[in-house]
Amino acid sequence: MVEEKPGNETVIDPTVEDLLLQAQELVPIALSKARTVKGFSSRWRVIISRLEKIPTCLSDLSSHPCFSKHTLCKEQLQAVLETLKEAIELVNVCVNEKQEGKLKMQSDLDSLSAKIDLSLKDCGLLMKTGVLGEVTQPLSSSIQDLETFSVRELLARLLIGHLESKRKALEQLVELLTATSTSVRENAVNVICSLAESGGCENWLISENALPPLIRLLESGSPVAKEKAVISLQRMSISSETSRSIVGHGGVSPLIEICKTGDSVSQSASACTLKNISAVPEVRQNLAEEGIIKVMINILNCGILLGSKEYAAECLQNLTSSNEALRRSVISEDGIQTLLGYLDGPLPQESGVAAIRNLVGSVSLETYFKIIPSLVHVLKSGSIGAQQAAASTICRISTSNETKRMIGESGCIPLLIRMLEAKASGAREVAAQAIASLVTVPRNCREVKRDEKSVTSLVMLLEPSPSNSAKKYAVSGLAALCSSRKCKKLMVSHGAVGYLKKLSELEVPGSKKLLERIEKGKLRSFFSRK
Repeated sequence: MVEEKPGNETVIDPTVEDLLLQAQELVPIALSKARTVKGFSSRWRVIISRLEKIPTCLSDLSSHPCFSKHTLCKEQLQAVLETLKEAIELVNVCVNEKQEGKLKMQSDLDSLSAKIDLSLKDCGLLMKTGVLGEVTQPLSSSIQDLETFSVRELLARLLIGHLESKRKALEQLVELLTATSTSVRENAVNVICSLAESGGCENWLISENALPPLIRLLESGSPVAKEKAVISLQRMSISSETSRSIVGHGGVSPLIEICKTGDSVSQSASACTLKNISAVPEVRQNLAEEGIIKVMINILNCGILLGSKEYAAECLQNLTSSNEALRRSVISEDGIQTLLGYLDGPLPQESGVAAIRNLVGSVSLETYFKIIPSLVHVLKSGSIGAQQAAASTICRISTSNETKRMIGESGCIPLLIRMLEAKASGAREVAAQAIASLVTVPRNCREVKRDEKSVTSLVMLLEPSPSNSAKKYAVSGLAALCSSRKCKKLMVSHGAVGYLKKLSELEVPGSKKLLERIEKGKLRSFFSRK
């Protein structure tokens, strides 16, 4: 091909065959010269080993039926040629000892080695992707041309070449999301979805302004396009900044609509996206105004997938974490009863319990009667996180003797005692806190005294380490049990005195008084034996 340049210069654009011939001629020259270099031997050995692989790469590429017609082949050969020329230049610099400095040359050689490696990998990817089976033309900025452009080739361009080439390919892939052809849009969003799910590409996609067309696909795309678009947004919404952008671009309304009418996969991805968005405090009111509370409660009642229900529970947990008005909205939509129904499943999860915990301060005493049995079920059958959240909820509702009696009668106490031995320090702490609160009621205190494990476990929680946040609750719990001679003996036999002496020095509340009571009991026991 002949091109006219300014100044009437004529430049011949080489064909693919010309470039292949040049590369095949330069490889032996580069290898021969590289083998004569004396310095930087380890780096040159690596470079030589990679140069030796180029002929096979060129042979594989040139043997493809579409080799001479495909723009990617030409671009790949141009990159190989530039790298070979750079290798020869660096050989000459090393042989003539004209390098600017040792560190500079080391850096240049490492860069050359990386370029050769990239060319080899790109060549392999070209063959693996199957993109060479489609004859294409150079990249165009026209959307009409792009609609006929191979999405598979754009994917190949995202995998091979330098950063600017990849950026251009992504930019054009995003443009295809608004193509007039349904199949082109579906293919484009499928690639975008793969990029989003692969991780690490979210910021790249956002910088190329992918959010608006993805949101438009939620509104008017085909079922396939909607599913891929919402899965893309699910991944991208992990970032708080992106979540804000989704709200700003009007993405909440179509996401809520998919929660209402979408299939199982789309509903789950949409619920997860809204859950991610609800983690941003300043947009929660916007979500509520779009009707998210009623939709999430409906998913909890009749969601298709268990995962969708989990996302809905997490969303309600986020919405009710700090806003009293939103708490009351959830309660008015029968959210408490719905959450309790969700918790009655075979393996209750933390999010549902945490949402209940957020709401208990806004409900009446009568509602506690409904909540407590579900908390018992969670303590028996829930995940570790759910059990911890249930114990924390018990602490919150233990505000009166009447409530504490209700909790004691429900069968919670043995389960809380068992939790004192949990591996997680947070679980041990909240169990000790709950027991310390409940034993202020005589009936509950008697039940705790009857279980010898309670004393043993509470004494173990007196350990004075700064990381042990349960010690102050253990002191309170043991103080209530100290009136029992049997419990007091158990405390002594398990080393409570030593622990309490250290805690007294640390001025842990109640530790000094408890130590005095135990030692007073020891003294009485000593004189009674006399």
